[in-house]
Amino acid sequence: MRSDPTPRLVATDLDGTALRRDGTVSPRTAAAFARVEDSGAMLVFVTGRPPRWMGGVASAVRHHGLAICANGALIYDLHTERIVESHLIEAEVLEEVVAQLRANVSDLVFSVEYEAGFAHESDFLDRRAVEAQAASMTARPCAKLLALHPHMDADELHVVVHDLVGHLVTATHSSRRALIEMSAQGVTKATALAAFAEEQGIEAGEVVAFGDMPNDLPMLGWAGTSYAVANAHPDVLAAVDHVTAANDEDGVAQVLEKLF
Repeated sequence: MRSDPTPRLVATDLDGTALRRDGTVSPRTAAAFARVEDSGAMLVFVTGRPPRWMGGVASAVRHHGLAICANGALIYDLHTERIVESHLIEAEVLEEVVAQLRANVSDLVFSVEYEAGFAHESDFLDRRAVEAQAASMTARPCAKLLALHPHMDADELHVVVHDLVGHLVTATHSSRRALIEMSAQGVTKATALAAFAEEQGIEAGEVVAFGDMPNDLPMLGWAGTSYAVANAHPDVLAAVDHVTAANDEDGVAQVLEKLF
């Protein structure tokens, strides 16, 4: 943990962490984000969200800064609203992962996030996506593969998926539902954030990070100072340096107001 209380880079998850339960950026949090940037420090959103879900957040921060999306697979410039870097699951790997999971876990349904667009099988929850068969979904590289089970516990399903295909992809989860998110092997929020920080000449000890779910654990472990919001997953609460107030109580903003 840093002895200097003012970080050079603030990295924060969005859903369940910096955003309120309704998915909005509160005025207090938006003002705290502005204080970070006005101080000369860098603000990076590190999220499981795809770029297509970043519009409201980009507006709230005046289209400033960078977002690490899809758990590290996509780097998104909020100013230009363009993907500037991608780390994708290759089609051959994607096909093998789906085949292995389908053969070993009954009742799974799949969805994929591409660089542009997304698709899902008919039983997946997101009805806005283009319905597709597994064969067509795995025909091209994707940023993230999602597997949903209707009944299993999320932590239990994560262990099963990791044991089956952890040598092919990196699996995590960020939902209370049994929804597992898979990125290319070795791609996490931490790998993308560390690479970006190195490009800026920023060391891990100069970074403060905020999160709430298991997909945040690599980033929280890498950052010099880590915070969980009070509503975080038990594994996250056990892993961090500090705990702040819940997302609906602007816990991230409360810390940033003290730091900046």
